[in-house]
Amino acid sequence: MPDLLRLARAFPVLLAGWFAVAPAQAEPPDALVGAAPTCSIAASDAPLPRALARTALRLQRGQPLTIVAIGSSSTAGAGASSEAASYPSRLEALLKQRFPGRAVRVLNRGVNGEEAADMLARFDRDVIAEHPDLVLWQVGTNTVLRQPAIGAAAALIRSGIARLKAVADVVLIDPQYAPKVIARPAAGHMVDLIAAEAESGGAGVFHRFALMRDWYETQHLPFSTFIVPDGLHMNDWAYDCIARNLAAAIAGAAAGQSVASVAPAMTPAAVAGH
Repeated sequence: MPDLLRLARAFPVLLAGWFAVAPAQAEPPDALVGAAPTCSIAASDAPLPRALARTALRLQRGQPLTIVAIGSSSTAGAGASSEAASYPSRLEALLKQRFPGRAVRVLNRGVNGEEAADMLARFDRDVIAEHPDLVLWQVGTNTVLRQPAIGAAAALIRSGIARLKAVADVVLIDPQYAPKVIARPAAGHMVDLIAAEAESGGAGVFHRFALMRDWYETQHLPFSTFIVPDGLHMNDWAYDCIARNLAAAIAGAAAGQSVASVAPAMTPAAVAGH
């Protein structure tokens, strides 16, 4: 009886210790969640490699590369599970994989809710002061969401391209293809406006809108596969796939070629682990 009494008294301690060392099972294993869709790498537009001439040369010579990603919430990483899952963080990791031993930095200068004028106001401090070789400027989404007319954005984007081109390669990133964006009549007009200003200003365009529309319309992925429940921001898989396409375009430019291949996607858990 004394032995049983001692065991009964010790049982709560033993139980607490078991829970302390038992592996957490807050999320099901990836195998039970289902396979992530494949991240298709789109063929690079011809103007994009030309817009990456400085970037390509530095990679070819093995020189350090600094990329500044400026934009609003989809640059900052809204909707991602962590900062490491934002597209700038994933892009840095992917470029380091493609160019081992190179000093590659991708600086995230995204600020939630900003429009073109807000970003222009901090170009000197947040972009030019970093002496970038390449600037990725994500712009246009918040103007589409807030402004019934978007024409005024053209002059701002034109001015921004000129300032950035004086110091670095420049690639614009157009709006995301998401329910709250495509519900606005100005969405398509903004995509066209960005393309036109980039062409006239000698900048490249990463066609995020078209890439994500392909996920939905051609690959028949439901929005829930790549957009979080707010109907606007991307999830880990989407940020990773955007970064993979950007990394492929940059690597293709460094190799003097366009790309057209398919890369395996990462599950959200795998993305978070990088």
